[in-house]
This record gives sequence, structure tokens and C-alpha cells, in this order.
Amino acid sequence: MKGKLILFPVPIGAEEVNHSLPGWNLELLNSCHSFIVEEIRTARRFLKHVGYIHAIDDTTFFLLNEHTSNTPINERSKQLESYLEPIERGENIGLLSEAGLPCVADPGSLITQIAQRKGYEIMPLVGPSSLLLSLMASGFNGQNFAFVGYLPVDKSERIKAIRNLEARVHKEHQTQIFIEAPYRNNQMLESLSETCSDNTMICVACDLTMESQTIRSLSAKQWRKERMQLNLHKRNTVFLIGN
Repeated sequence: MKGKLILFPVPIGAEEVNHSLPGWNLELLNSCHSFIVEEIRTARRFLKHVGYIHAIDDTTFFLLNEHTSNTPINERSKQLESYLEPIERGENIGLLSEAGLPCVADPGSLITQIAQRKGYEIMPLVGPSSLLLSLMASGFNGQNFAFVGYLPVDKSERIKAIRNLEARVHKEHQTQIFIEAPYRNNQMLESLSETCSDNTMICVACDLTMESQTIRSLSAKQWRKERMQLNLHKRNTVFLIGN
């Protein structure tokens, strides 16, 4: 019998894990002695926090992050395939995100692609997704939406991208969802409020699932008046445009 690749969500904030993760997830963690992670230090901290029963010093960690993505494709493929070798020996391997769901706005999709190609069983588990939580609370269209990742850093290119997304909102009634580096959140809200038409709706959802959680949907015109009252600097934030 071969093992499985188990996709483990991780809480978005440092709150109690039972607020966002089912107990079944924690039981399955204990079936794994190897984990594919973005950052070993935070992965070790997470396992310790949730009561992982095995000795962490005896646990194997494989790195999969933005640096892996930049290696030559042939070298990268061989490296990632080697991560999955324990599955052939009947062992389960866990894929951990830094926060939220693995493989969604996350490099984990590189490993699941290989696992699919090899025919390994993949077990995705229930957990928090900042993208879907923000969409749920926004009041925007949840039948037709798109996650577009990061917008350009260059201001003129960012404004052009915002206008294109706003056009899709009004033409296709499609909610647009995107994120920004936490230290540029305030600049993003400024660009959104100054670029979008008065009646275009903008939702800002930050610190989801945490005690400091804030989710507000206002028109661009309202945000121009109120954005200075909300400091998003270095807070994990999701932005949405809707109508």
C-alpha cells in the first residue's frame, strides 16, 4: 500500500487552532513523519503548538518555496519527485502552508502536480481560506469571482490593472479578489479609492479569523473619506472589487 500526500491547512493567525481546524486534521498530522514546508522554523512551531506527538527533531522537512520555483525546471522536478519517495514506502507525507490553504496562492501546487502525474492519492483537508472568507463576508457576487493574485508594484501599471478589473466587475458582474504585500496595503487602498468610480464597491478584509479582524465594504467615494481611519500596514489583507 502506498501512502498519501495530505494537504494540511494552517491557521491564518496565532489564535487557538480549534477555532479554525477540525480535530481530524490534527489526528492526521500524527500519521506523518515527513512534511513539505515553505519555512522549517514556522513549520516546527506549528507542529509543537498543535501537540504533534512525534519528536520534532526526528521529523523530516523538505523545503518548497519561491526559491524552489526559481530553479531550472529539470533540476526542480527531480528535487520535488524525491520529496515524494516515502509515499512509495507506504508513508504519508504532509504538505503545510505558511497560513491558510496549501496550493492556493501558495507554491504547494508544484508538488501536487507531480503527485497527480504519478497517480498518488491526495487528501485535501478543511481549513481557513482568507480568500473565500473575505468573499463570504463582502456582500459581493459569490457566483462569479476571480482571484488575480498580486497587482503590479509600479503605480501606473497598478492603476491600469485596477481599471481593467473594475471594468470586468461592471461588464461581467465578476467579483475581483487580490492581495498585496502587507507593507504596501495602505498604498493599495489609496490607489483603489482614487482610481475606481464613485459607486464601485471595495471590500477590505484583514486579520481574518483573528480578534483584530476587520471586514468593510464601502464605495470608492466613501473610502476616500474613511481610508485614513484604517491602518492596514503589515496586516494580512485581502482586497475585493464588486458591485
